[in-house]
Amino acid sequence: MKYIRRTILSLLLVAIWFTMCSPGAGETYARNVYPYVSAVLSRFSSIFFFSVGDCLIYGSIGSLLVYVVCAVAGRCSWKKLAERIVEYLLWVYVWFYMAWGLNYFRQDFFTRTQLSHVAYSAEAFRSFLSAYTDSLNVSFVPVEEIDKVVVAEESEKGYRKIVGRFGLVAPAGYLHPKPMLLPSLMSKVGVLGYMGPFFTEYNLNPELLPVQYPFTYAHEMAHVLGISSEAEANLYGFLVCSRSEVAEIRFSAYFALLPYVLSNAYQLLPEEEFNQWKETISPEVKDVYNRKVVYWQAMYSPFIGEIQSAAYNWFLKGNNIPSGRKNYSEVVALLMALKNASGEI
Repeated sequence: MKYIRRTILSLLLVAIWFTMCSPGAGETYARNVYPYVSAVLSRFSSIFFFSVGDCLIYGSIGSLLVYVVCAVAGRCSWKKLAERIVEYLLWVYVWFYMAWGLNYFRQDFFTRTQLSHVAYSAEAFRSFLSAYTDSLNVSFVPVEEIDKVVVAEESEKGYRKIVGRFGLVAPAGYLHPKPMLLPSLMSKVGVLGYMGPFFTEYNLNPELLPVQYPFTYAHEMAHVLGISSEAEANLYGFLVCSRSEVAEIRFSAYFALLPYVLSNAYQLLPEEEFNQWKETISPEVKDVYNRKVVYWQAMYSPFIGEIQSAAYNWFLKGNNIPSGRKNYSEVVALLMALKNASGEI
Protein backbone atom coordinates (compact mmCIF):
# COMPACT_ATOMS: atom_id res chain seq x y z
CA MET A 1 0.00 0.00 0.00
CA LYS A 2 2.81 2.39 0.90
CA TYR A 3 4.54 1.82 -2.45
CA ILE A 4 1.33 2.29 -4.42
CA ARG A 5 0.63 5.53 -2.55
CA ARG A 6 4.13 6.83 -3.17
CA THR A 7 4.02 5.84 -6.83
CA ILE A 8 0.81 7.83 -7.29
CA LEU A 9 2.38 10.75 -5.42
CA SER A 10 5.43 10.64 -7.70
CA LEU A 11 3.30 10.62 -10.86
CA LEU A 12 1.26 13.58 -9.64
CA LEU A 13 4.42 15.52 -8.81
CA VAL A 14 5.77 14.91 -12.31
CA ALA A 15 2.47 16.07 -13.85
CA ILE A 16 2.53 19.24 -11.73
CA TRP A 17 6.14 20.07 -12.59
CA PHE A 18 5.44 19.48 -16.30
CA THR A 19 2.48 21.90 -16.15
CA MET A 20 4.61 24.49 -14.35
CA CYS A 21 7.09 24.44 -17.24
CA SER A 22 4.48 24.99 -19.95
CA PRO A 23 2.17 28.04 -20.09
CA GLY A 24 0.06 26.15 -22.62
CA ALA A 25 -0.43 23.27 -20.20
CA GLY A 26 -1.15 25.76 -17.42
CA GLU A 27 -3.83 27.40 -19.54
CA THR A 28 -5.34 24.01 -20.37
CA TYR A 29 -5.51 23.26 -16.65
CA ALA A 30 -7.10 26.66 -15.90
CA ARG A 31 -9.78 26.36 -18.58
CA ASN A 32 -10.49 22.61 -18.73
CA VAL A 33 -9.50 21.06 -15.41
CA TYR A 34 -9.80 23.71 -12.71
CA PRO A 35 -13.51 24.44 -13.39
CA TYR A 36 -14.43 20.85 -12.51
CA VAL A 37 -12.03 20.55 -9.58
CA SER A 38 -13.24 23.85 -8.11
CA ALA A 39 -16.88 22.87 -8.63
CA VAL A 40 -16.45 19.70 -6.56
CA LEU A 41 -14.36 21.30 -3.81
CA SER A 42 -16.48 24.44 -3.50
CA ARG A 43 -19.69 22.43 -3.45
CA PHE A 44 -18.29 20.41 -0.56
CA SER A 45 -16.97 23.42 1.37
CA SER A 46 -20.26 25.30 0.89
CA ILE A 47 -21.88 22.79 3.28
CA PHE A 48 -19.96 24.35 6.16
CA PHE A 49 -20.35 27.88 7.52
CA PHE A 50 -16.70 27.98 8.65
CA SER A 51 -13.49 27.91 6.61
CA VAL A 52 -12.64 24.26 5.96
CA GLY A 53 -9.31 25.27 4.46
CA ASP A 54 -8.29 27.20 7.56
CA CYS A 55 -9.15 24.16 9.69
CA LEU A 56 -6.95 22.01 7.43
CA ILE A 57 -4.01 24.42 7.68
CA TYR A 58 -4.12 25.01 11.42
CA GLY A 59 -4.97 21.35 12.08
CA SER A 60 -1.98 20.24 10.00
CA ILE A 61 0.35 22.55 11.90
CA GLY A 62 -1.00 21.21 15.20
CA SER A 63 -0.64 17.58 14.10
CA LEU A 64 2.93 18.07 12.92
CA LEU A 65 3.81 19.61 16.28
CA VAL A 66 2.28 16.61 18.05
CA TYR A 67 4.46 14.28 15.94
CA VAL A 68 7.55 16.27 16.91
CA VAL A 69 6.60 16.10 20.60
CA CYS A 70 6.16 12.32 20.28
CA ALA A 71 9.62 12.02 18.74
CA VAL A 72 11.16 14.15 21.48
CA ALA A 73 9.43 11.96 24.08
CA GLY A 74 10.84 8.83 22.43
CA ARG A 75 7.43 7.53 21.27
CA CYS A 76 8.61 7.25 17.65
CA SER A 77 11.93 7.43 15.79
CA TRP A 78 13.14 10.62 14.21
CA LYS A 79 13.63 8.75 10.92
CA LYS A 80 10.00 7.62 10.81
CA LEU A 81 8.91 11.13 11.84
CA ALA A 82 10.91 12.69 9.00
CA GLU A 83 9.45 10.24 6.46
CA ARG A 84 5.88 10.93 7.58
CA ILE A 85 6.30 14.69 7.61
CA VAL A 86 7.97 14.81 4.18
CA GLU A 87 5.32 12.59 2.60
CA TYR A 88 2.48 14.52 4.22
CA LEU A 89 3.88 17.86 3.07
CA LEU A 90 4.29 16.51 -0.46
CA TRP A 91 0.63 15.45 -0.50
CA VAL A 92 -0.34 18.94 0.70
CA TYR A 93 1.87 20.36 -2.06
CA VAL A 94 0.09 18.19 -4.65
CA TRP A 95 -3.34 19.10 -3.29
CA PHE A 96 -2.53 22.82 -3.39
CA TYR A 97 -1.40 22.81 -7.02
CA MET A 98 -4.00 20.36 -8.33
CA ALA A 99 -6.82 22.20 -6.55
CA TRP A 100 -5.86 25.75 -7.56
CA GLY A 101 -2.14 26.56 -7.53
CA LEU A 102 -1.47 25.64 -11.17
CA ASN A 103 -3.38 28.78 -12.09
CA TYR A 104 -0.10 30.58 -11.34
CA PHE A 105 1.36 28.99 -14.46
CA ARG A 106 -1.30 29.83 -17.04
CA GLN A 107 -0.70 32.26 -19.91
CA ASP A 108 -0.13 35.85 -18.88
CA PHE A 109 -2.81 38.55 -19.07
CA PHE A 110 -1.61 40.11 -22.33
CA THR A 111 -1.38 36.76 -24.13
CA ARG A 112 -4.88 35.71 -23.05
CA THR A 113 -6.55 39.04 -23.83
CA GLN A 114 -4.44 39.88 -26.91
CA LEU A 115 -4.02 43.40 -25.55
CA SER A 116 -0.77 45.25 -26.10
CA HIS A 117 1.38 46.22 -23.17
CA VAL A 118 1.53 50.01 -23.02
CA ALA A 119 5.12 51.23 -22.70
CA TYR A 120 5.47 53.89 -20.04
CA SER A 121 5.25 57.46 -21.18
CA ALA A 122 4.82 60.51 -18.97
CA GLU A 123 1.99 61.78 -21.14
CA ALA A 124 0.01 58.52 -21.02
CA PHE A 125 0.43 58.18 -17.27
CA ARG A 126 -0.65 61.77 -16.62
CA SER A 127 -3.71 61.19 -18.82
CA PHE A 128 -4.60 58.07 -16.84
CA LEU A 129 -3.99 59.86 -13.55
CA SER A 130 -6.26 62.74 -14.48
CA ALA A 131 -9.08 60.43 -15.63
CA TYR A 132 -8.79 58.27 -12.54
CA THR A 133 -8.77 61.21 -10.12
CA ASP A 134 -11.83 62.77 -11.74
CA SER A 135 -13.69 59.45 -11.52
CA LEU A 136 -12.58 58.93 -7.92
CA ASN A 137 -13.86 62.33 -6.84
CA VAL A 138 -17.14 62.00 -8.74
CA SER A 139 -17.78 58.51 -7.36
CA PHE A 140 -17.51 59.58 -3.72
CA VAL A 141 -20.45 58.74 -1.47
CA PRO A 142 -20.39 58.22 2.31
CA VAL A 143 -20.34 54.47 3.04
CA GLU A 144 -21.46 53.88 6.60
CA GLU A 145 -22.82 50.39 5.98
CA ILE A 146 -22.98 47.94 3.11
CA ASP A 147 -25.58 45.39 2.07
CA LYS A 148 -23.57 42.18 1.68
CA VAL A 149 -26.34 40.40 -0.21
CA VAL A 150 -26.38 43.17 -2.81
CA VAL A 151 -22.58 43.02 -3.07
CA ALA A 152 -22.76 39.28 -3.76
CA GLU A 153 -25.44 39.76 -6.42
CA GLU A 154 -23.63 42.64 -8.11
CA SER A 155 -20.30 40.79 -8.09
CA GLU A 156 -21.74 37.65 -9.63
CA LYS A 157 -23.60 39.68 -12.25
CA GLY A 158 -20.48 41.68 -13.07
CA TYR A 159 -18.27 38.63 -13.44
CA ARG A 160 -20.72 36.89 -15.73
CA LYS A 161 -20.31 39.81 -18.13
CA ILE A 162 -16.52 39.49 -18.38
CA VAL A 163 -15.70 35.78 -17.96
CA GLY A 164 -15.53 35.14 -21.71
CA ARG A 165 -13.19 38.03 -22.43
CA PHE A 166 -10.64 37.31 -19.72
CA GLY A 167 -10.72 33.52 -19.42
CA LEU A 168 -12.27 33.25 -15.96
CA VAL A 169 -14.34 30.38 -14.60
CA ALA A 170 -18.05 31.22 -14.50
CA PRO A 171 -19.12 32.06 -10.91
CA ALA A 172 -21.11 29.40 -9.06
CA GLY A 173 -24.24 30.62 -7.30
CA TYR A 174 -23.63 28.54 -4.16
CA LEU A 175 -20.26 30.14 -3.39
CA HIS A 176 -20.30 32.36 -0.32
CA PRO A 177 -17.47 34.18 1.49
CA LYS A 178 -16.51 32.92 4.92
CA PRO A 179 -14.98 34.69 7.91
CA MET A 180 -11.36 33.96 8.65
CA LEU A 181 -10.73 31.48 11.43
CA LEU A 182 -8.28 33.86 13.15
CA PRO A 183 -9.28 37.38 12.03
CA SER A 184 -7.36 39.18 14.78
CA LEU A 185 -4.13 37.55 13.58
CA MET A 186 -4.90 38.48 9.99
CA SER A 187 -5.57 42.09 11.00
CA LYS A 188 -2.18 42.18 12.71
CA VAL A 189 -0.52 41.37 9.39
CA GLY A 190 -2.81 43.58 7.29
CA VAL A 191 -4.66 40.82 5.42
CA LEU A 192 -8.14 41.85 4.28
CA GLY A 193 -9.03 38.59 2.57
CA TYR A 194 -7.56 35.51 0.95
CA MET A 195 -8.57 32.66 -1.29
CA GLY A 196 -8.51 29.23 0.37
CA PRO A 197 -7.05 27.03 -2.40
CA PHE A 198 -7.63 23.64 -0.77
CA PHE A 199 -11.43 23.85 -0.88
CA THR A 200 -12.03 26.77 -3.27
CA GLU A 201 -13.17 29.11 -0.53
CA TYR A 202 -12.78 32.84 -0.23
CA ASN A 203 -12.27 34.21 3.24
CA LEU A 204 -12.92 37.82 4.22
CA ASN A 205 -11.73 39.65 7.31
CA PRO A 206 -14.82 40.46 9.43
CA GLU A 207 -13.06 43.68 10.50
CA LEU A 208 -13.23 45.10 6.96
CA LEU A 209 -14.55 48.64 6.76
CA PRO A 210 -17.83 48.93 4.81
CA VAL A 211 -16.10 50.94 2.07
CA GLN A 212 -13.57 48.12 1.60
CA TYR A 213 -15.99 45.21 1.58
CA PRO A 214 -17.27 45.30 -2.05
CA PHE A 215 -13.87 45.56 -3.71
CA THR A 216 -12.27 42.98 -1.39
CA TYR A 217 -15.18 40.63 -2.08
CA ALA A 218 -14.76 41.02 -5.85
CA HIS A 219 -10.94 40.74 -5.63
CA GLU A 220 -11.08 37.42 -3.76
CA MET A 221 -13.81 36.17 -6.07
CA ALA A 222 -11.40 36.68 -8.99
CA HIS A 223 -8.97 34.26 -7.34
CA VAL A 224 -11.79 31.71 -6.93
CA LEU A 225 -12.54 32.11 -10.64
CA GLY A 226 -9.03 31.00 -11.60
CA ILE A 227 -6.92 34.15 -11.38
CA SER A 228 -3.65 33.98 -9.44
CA SER A 229 -2.13 37.36 -10.26
CA GLU A 230 -2.87 39.99 -7.62
CA ALA A 231 -2.75 42.70 -10.27
CA GLU A 232 -5.38 40.88 -12.34
CA ALA A 233 -7.55 40.24 -9.29
CA ASN A 234 -7.37 43.97 -8.57
CA LEU A 235 -8.26 44.71 -12.19
CA TYR A 236 -11.33 42.46 -12.26
CA GLY A 237 -12.42 43.59 -8.82
CA PHE A 238 -12.25 47.15 -10.10
CA LEU A 239 -14.07 46.41 -13.37
CA VAL A 240 -16.88 44.56 -11.60
CA CYS A 241 -17.38 47.14 -8.85
CA SER A 242 -16.89 50.30 -10.94
CA ARG A 243 -19.60 49.17 -13.37
CA SER A 244 -22.13 48.43 -10.67
CA GLU A 245 -25.34 50.43 -10.49
CA VAL A 246 -24.88 50.74 -6.71
CA ALA A 247 -23.06 53.97 -5.83
CA GLU A 248 -21.37 52.59 -2.71
CA ILE A 249 -19.93 49.68 -4.69
CA ARG A 250 -18.65 52.01 -7.41
CA PHE A 251 -16.88 54.20 -4.88
CA SER A 252 -15.34 51.12 -3.26
CA ALA A 253 -13.72 50.31 -6.63
CA TYR A 254 -12.07 53.68 -7.15
CA PHE A 255 -11.16 54.03 -3.48
CA ALA A 256 -9.46 50.61 -3.41
CA LEU A 257 -7.16 51.61 -6.27
CA LEU A 258 -5.98 54.77 -4.52
CA PRO A 259 -3.00 53.19 -2.65
CA TYR A 260 -1.69 51.66 -5.90
CA VAL A 261 -2.16 54.87 -7.86
CA LEU A 262 -0.42 56.80 -5.08
CA SER A 263 2.50 54.36 -5.18
CA ASN A 264 2.87 54.64 -8.95
CA ALA A 265 2.51 58.42 -8.94
CA TYR A 266 5.09 58.78 -6.17
CA GLN A 267 7.62 56.76 -8.16
CA LEU A 268 6.94 58.30 -11.57
CA LEU A 269 6.22 61.98 -10.94
CA PRO A 270 8.61 64.69 -9.78
CA GLU A 271 8.01 65.50 -6.11
CA GLU A 272 6.44 68.89 -6.77
CA GLU A 273 4.07 67.50 -9.39
CA PHE A 274 3.17 64.57 -7.12
CA ASN A 275 2.23 66.98 -4.32
CA GLN A 276 0.21 69.10 -6.73
CA TRP A 277 -1.67 66.04 -7.94
CA LYS A 278 -2.53 64.99 -4.38
CA GLU A 279 -4.23 68.35 -3.91
CA THR A 280 -6.67 67.45 -6.69
CA ILE A 281 -8.09 64.58 -4.61
CA SER A 282 -11.25 65.78 -2.88
CA PRO A 283 -11.13 66.46 0.88
CA GLU A 284 -13.91 63.92 1.44
CA VAL A 285 -11.89 61.13 -0.20
CA LYS A 286 -8.76 62.13 1.70
CA ASP A 287 -10.66 62.00 4.97
CA VAL A 288 -11.95 58.47 4.29
CA TYR A 289 -8.48 57.35 3.23
CA ASN A 290 -6.76 58.79 6.30
CA ARG A 291 -9.33 57.22 8.62
CA LYS A 292 -8.84 53.87 6.91
CA VAL A 293 -5.06 54.08 7.41
CA VAL A 294 -5.44 54.95 11.11
CA TYR A 295 -7.98 52.14 11.58
CA TRP A 296 -5.70 49.39 10.24
CA GLN A 297 -2.50 50.76 11.73
CA ALA A 298 -4.05 50.49 15.18
CA MET A 299 -4.34 46.70 14.68
CA TYR A 300 -1.15 46.11 12.70
CA SER A 301 1.84 44.39 14.28
CA PRO A 302 5.07 45.46 12.52
CA PHE A 303 6.99 42.39 13.70
CA ILE A 304 4.66 39.63 12.48
CA GLY A 305 3.46 41.84 9.63
CA GLU A 306 6.96 42.07 8.17
CA ILE A 307 7.43 38.32 8.54
CA GLN A 308 4.17 37.63 6.71
CA SER A 309 5.02 40.18 4.02
CA ALA A 310 8.45 38.66 3.40
CA ALA A 311 7.02 35.12 3.32
CA TYR A 312 4.28 36.05 0.87
CA ASN A 313 6.75 37.97 -1.29
CA TRP A 314 8.92 34.84 -1.44
CA PHE A 315 5.88 32.68 -2.17
CA LEU A 316 4.72 34.84 -5.11
CA LYS A 317 8.18 35.00 -6.64
CA GLY A 318 8.39 31.22 -6.40
CA ASN A 319 5.07 30.88 -8.22
CA ASN A 320 5.60 32.74 -11.48
CA ILE A 321 4.99 36.24 -10.06
CA PRO A 322 8.53 37.68 -10.36
CA SER A 323 7.59 41.08 -8.93
CA GLY A 324 6.35 39.52 -5.70
CA ARG A 325 4.15 41.78 -3.57
CA LYS A 326 4.73 44.65 -6.00
CA ASN A 327 2.38 42.74 -8.29
CA TYR A 328 -0.59 44.39 -6.53
CA SER A 329 0.44 47.83 -7.84
CA GLU A 330 0.86 46.52 -11.39
CA VAL A 331 -2.91 46.84 -11.76
CA VAL A 332 -2.22 50.37 -13.01
CA ALA A 333 -0.33 49.00 -16.04
CA LEU A 334 -3.25 46.66 -16.82
CA LEU A 335 -5.73 49.52 -16.54
CA MET A 336 -3.63 51.66 -18.85
CA ALA A 337 -3.58 48.84 -21.40
CA LEU A 338 -7.37 48.63 -21.24
CA LYS A 339 -7.65 52.43 -21.45
CA ASN A 340 -5.41 52.39 -24.51
CA ALA A 341 -7.61 49.74 -26.14
CA SER A 342 -11.07 51.05 -25.20
CA GLY A 343 -10.49 54.69 -24.24
CA GLU A 344 -11.98 54.31 -20.77
CA ILE A 345 -11.23 52.88 -17.33
